[in-house]
Parts: sequence; C-alpha cells; structure tokens
Amino acid sequence: MAAPVQTFLNYIDGKWVPSQSGRTFDNTNPADTAQVVGQFQASGAADAEAAVQAAQSAFDAWRKTPIGKRAKILNDAALYIEQHADQFAEELTREEGKALSQAKDEFLRSAQTFRFYATEGQTYGGETYPQDDANLHVFSHREPLGVVTVISPWNFPASIPARKIAPALITGNTVVFKPSSDAPLSGIRLVEALEKAGVPAGVINCVTGRAGDVGPVITTSNTIRAISFTGSTTAGTQIHRTVHLTTRLQMELGGKNPLIVMEDADLDLAVDLVIKGGFSLSGQACTGTSRVLVVASVKKAFTEKLLARVAALKIGPGMTPGMDLGPLATEKQLQTVLKYIDIGKQEAHLLCGGERLTGGDFDKGYYVAPTVFTDVKNSMRIAQEEIFGPVIALIEVKDFADALAQANDTEYGLAASIVTMNPRYMHQFTNEIQAGTVKINRTTTGNLVNAPFGGLKNSSTSTFRESGRAGLEFFTQVKTVYRGI
Repeated sequence: MAAPVQTFLNYIDGKWVPSQSGRTFDNTNPADTAQVVGQFQASGAADAEAAVQAAQSAFDAWRKTPIGKRAKILNDAALYIEQHADQFAEELTREEGKALSQAKDEFLRSAQTFRFYATEGQTYGGETYPQDDANLHVFSHREPLGVVTVISPWNFPASIPARKIAPALITGNTVVFKPSSDAPLSGIRLVEALEKAGVPAGVINCVTGRAGDVGPVITTSNTIRAISFTGSTTAGTQIHRTVHLTTRLQMELGGKNPLIVMEDADLDLAVDLVIKGGFSLSGQACTGTSRVLVVASVKKAFTEKLLARVAALKIGPGMTPGMDLGPLATEKQLQTVLKYIDIGKQEAHLLCGGERLTGGDFDKGYYVAPTVFTDVKNSMRIAQEEIFGPVIALIEVKDFADALAQANDTEYGLAASIVTMNPRYMHQFTNEIQAGTVKINRTTTGNLVNAPFGGLKNSSTSTFRESGRAGLEFFTQVKTVYRGI
C-alpha cells in the first residue's frame, strides 16, 4: 500500500496555515509521475496579502534585533539543514529529478550559504569620510530596506533561495518567499530550518501557488521594498514593468552560454567541460553550456571524443546511484525541449539523441536523450533561444576573433568559457566577452558562495549582484550622516 500523501502548509506570521481558499495542488515525481511528492497550498491574493502584512508588522522589531542574534539564527538553521540533509536530498530528488548526490550537495551548499552570511553580515557596514573640518564627523550608515520578496525557480530549489534569504535576513529585512510550484518542498524545508532556529514570527513568510495568483500582490504592493527574482527573461520583464517606482530589483534571468574550444585546447578537458556544463542536471541550469564554438582545425577530433562520451552517459532516476542524467523536471519542460529538438532537426544536422526515451523506467517519467547538433549557424533558433535541456549546438569558427564575435552575438550574457593554453586568448577573452561570469578552462556552470554572481544584457537587470559580499548590498540602503562635534 502506498504511503499517504502529506499536505504541506504555508508559513505566515510564525504559523503553518492552509490557504484561505482551502485549495491545494499535487506535485509529482518527474522520474515517476505516478508518485505524488506532496500536496501544497494553492494560495491566492488573500494569502499573499497576509504574508506581506505579517512581514511588515515584524520588520521594526527585526531590524532592531542585535546582529549577533540574527547571525545565530542563520547558523542554527544551517546546522538543522546539515542534520537533515539526507532526508531533504531525497525529497529534492523526488520533486525535481536531479541525482541524489547533487541534491545533497545543494542542501549542504545552502547551509554553507547561511553560515557565510551569518559571518559576513557582521562585518558589513558604512564608511567614514575624511574632510577638513576638525569638528565634523562624516560617515555612511547602512540600514535594511523593509519587506522584500524572494521568488525562486525549480532547478535549484534550495540553493538559489538560500543565497537570497540569508543576506536579506542578516541585514534586518523581513521576507515574503514564493518557491516555484514545480519544486516547492525544498523551499519549505529552508523555512522550516529557520523556524526551528527560532526566527521570530513574521520575519520569514512562505506562500506556495501559481505566480498569476500570488505574484501581483508580492511584486506590485507599495509595501514591497525589493524583489529578488530568478527565472525566465520573459517573467522578469513582466515584473520589471509592473513594480512600484521605489521597489528595488535584483533579477537573474536566462542564458545561452558559449564554450569556446581553441586550436591549442586539451580536447579531453574540453569534452569533459561540455559534458558537465551541458548535460549535468539534464541541461536545466541557467549557466549551462548550450553553444560550443570549435575552431575548424580541431572540430573533427573534438566531435569524435564528444560523441563517445555522450554514448557512455547513464540515464535514469536520480535515486539510482551512478546516473549521469535524470529526467526533465516537468511535462512543460519536456514539451519545450522536444519542440526545440524538432526545430533543430530542421535547421541543422543531428549527431545523436534527439528523442524522448521510452521503455522500462523511461515510460514513467520525462526523459530525453542527450542531444548534439552540428553544422549549426549562430543565427539559428537553437543557437539563440534558451532551451533549458540536454541539447548542445556545435558551431564551427575560423579563429579566436570569429569565436569571440559569435559568442557575443546573443541577447544573453550570463556565463561563458574558453578552453585554451594561450595567455593572450585568456586575456582577450576576459576583457571582451560579454558575460557576467567568465570561466577559463572551467565549465560554464557553478559559482562560489563568496563570489559575486550575475549576468549582463538580457540575463540580468545589471543592477545588483547575488552571492558573496556583493549580495549584502542589494538588501541595504545608505544614509550619509554629518555630525558636528
């Protein structure tokens, strides 16, 4: 007999509560759609308004809470996450599909993020400004903004909200958090960790449900002082158009990330980086490698090595050890990827993959074979539009200048990488690539907890960076104080 399906509640004003409408929705396992991970609250405007009001009511006391106490809550929440990492990882794999080892790493990284900001936030303050008047003291003072909204995606449902929520809380803001409806449980577990750590009522609030039902309240309200959003460029553009004049925005959006393989590249390394960047997480990463620009003189050898590696990849449920690729996260994403594969078959030459996998466990979930196209022109749709799946476009280039020009020929500018041993290429690439995250002999994916992260062009609002010390800036405002002595 199957275990009963658990119902998960919203967290508003320090209490776990159902939606006011009483409606819920099911979240299913993308590796086996017959399995229901849980029932979640189909929240509406009234629930969102309650969350915003709770955050507003809690703000004054929270901003006055000594920073050492705020840091202790983050550290205690990190410990709770670490103690429950195995359980939370299994839940993440069941709701999103990624390999169990990657899911556990994500929760451990989230704990690391909480600890980082617990420490770094205590060193983040204003400056003193020299001037000529001996009886005047001039300094800047940083203070929290107020109520902030965090909206996170399904592909990293723990680590992305962690790097938004932690700096918001340590700097004294209160938070309204909406996790993705496609992977809400991992976000709920972060909130649970903060609750167990003793966060006061109203400081963190979590509502689940459709963006169309919840989003307008938590983005357009005059009470919301800032919005940190990660998702599609289309959704980010819509939010940008509707927010209040005084609402600060931090947005990390889409990508069409290139990896350049130069004539002097270590081809085994290049292949390894493409496999990791393009097929890890089934290609469902905003920084994933989707365009590989290869110098003509090494393209044949590189392609042969790449196809051999792709053929050896193991595909299956994330709960099965040793799997390289799991399912796509949702049926919607499956249909999007299959649509782009059909477009690619019309535009370019299919080398491998290009189909939905069937038979055995594959029939239960949303599996697509890792796909490689060649003879791709940079003007083609599969080279310009974000696919967010295990699809790689091989583009032949003449030389470094041609590679750089084509790498930059996109509306996006999130991440980019080059594989070379030539210091001149490295230097020029660093200076001239139009991307916020630049990698040399490294995969396009991944970023440090303590380093700034963000994109250029349509990959970001290019306002405030996430992660690292830069992540604290977004959640604070500056007052300049002139004090006579």
